[in-house]
Amino acid sequence: MSDTTKKKLFGTDGVRGVANADPMTSEVALRLGRAVAHVFRESPRRHKILIGKDTRVSGYMLETAMASGICSMGVDVLLVGPMPTPGIAFLTRSLRADAGVVISASHNPFQDNGIKFFARDGFKLPDAVEEEIEDLVFAGSIDHLRPTAGEVGKAFRIDDALGRYNVFAKNTFPRDRTLDGLKIVVDAANGAGYKVAPEVLEELGATVWTIGTEPDGENINDQCGAMHPEALQKRVLEVGADVGLALDGDADRCLLVDEKGTLVDGDQVLAIAAQQMSRSGTLRNGAVVATVMSNLGLEVALRDMGLSLVRTPVGDRYVVEEMRRRDANVGGEQSGHIIFLDHNTTGDGLITSLGILSILVEAQKPMSELARAMTRFPQVLVNVRVKERRDVTADERIAGAIRDIESDLGDRGRVLVRASGTEPLIRVMVEGEHEDEVRSHAEGIAEAIRQSEGVS
Repeated sequence: MSDTTKKKLFGTDGVRGVANADPMTSEVALRLGRAVAHVFRESPRRHKILIGKDTRVSGYMLETAMASGICSMGVDVLLVGPMPTPGIAFLTRSLRADAGVVISASHNPFQDNGIKFFARDGFKLPDAVEEEIEDLVFAGSIDHLRPTAGEVGKAFRIDDALGRYNVFAKNTFPRDRTLDGLKIVVDAANGAGYKVAPEVLEELGATVWTIGTEPDGENINDQCGAMHPEALQKRVLEVGADVGLALDGDADRCLLVDEKGTLVDGDQVLAIAAQQMSRSGTLRNGAVVATVMSNLGLEVALRDMGLSLVRTPVGDRYVVEEMRRRDANVGGEQSGHIIFLDHNTTGDGLITSLGILSILVEAQKPMSELARAMTRFPQVLVNVRVKERRDVTADERIAGAIRDIESDLGDRGRVLVRASGTEPLIRVMVEGEHEDEVRSHAEGIAEAIRQSEGVS
């Protein structure tokens, strides 16, 4: 493993990289398996850790290595095969596992892969636990722990895992409603939801057309799914569907397409859900949690409903942490990670779909009308390449330019300047009511940053 890897293994959502290249190798997966088994082995009873994956060809390699590492620590492994990330969170709780492992790079192309973990309660691990696992991977402090004979762990395949998740997801849909008569196109991104998503919708009565339900190990997210909804938009119009649903590779996010072929993003989904839940009295504490990237239109729409928007750093894990802190039950990201904590502990594309479809059935209105729960403000994003990631707002010229623009926009606009978490870029985002004005403001801040870098 490289020195760079030793400094930092976990990113904002587990470990991720090109499969079979450092750090996403069998050797690292084995050591991660040993480390997570050690961390979660807290009592003398027999322990078990669940492993699921998406449809990438490299999943076989990493799954085997991870299982080997876990078993070598005297912990049993439950293998569930291709399974949506939220399904693994559910099964970790349902099967009383000590932890859950997801082998997936989510929306990334097939050559990448990743490993992320759930604790026994189905929630993603906090930073402190990830740091403990990371230290164990590199320190060698548990290399001497080698159970032998009957103390070595065993691996078991759970054959009915998808069926369990199918029932769990359907139980979130009101029993007094069906999807009878509804025409739905599902794009499963050739990923982990390719089988269960169409199956659940059909069992609830919908007529379903599918895209991205023929995974071959290499076509996950390839011009399909939530990252590439164009084929879904076209298909919805071709068949005259009422709605289209786009999952990503691990099915923890969902975007929708209305009957006119228009994309409905995560912010609009949050607005639709919050409006309905507020009216029914099921929205807790009058708040919705989203990230700093959510459109200002969502904030304004919620304010008009008498609700508040709480913002967090980018990343669905931070959204969930804030939801738990505030006892909020709805939150998510513009990208389609929507968390209904009354139902699951993480973003769940299928449960998000069912929640919005239930509202659609109850309202007896077209999807396009529901999407008008919020009006999107023009949003301009400019990326400025810099020599190194830093807090550019410490520069008084840049800070002054931001203050002037914020004053000009008032409460009908917003400025966000932040360093990229992965590249030497400063991301400048400006929102407001008029696109030309917003674009001019964004370019003005970007130019101030370029000048501070000595680049014109």
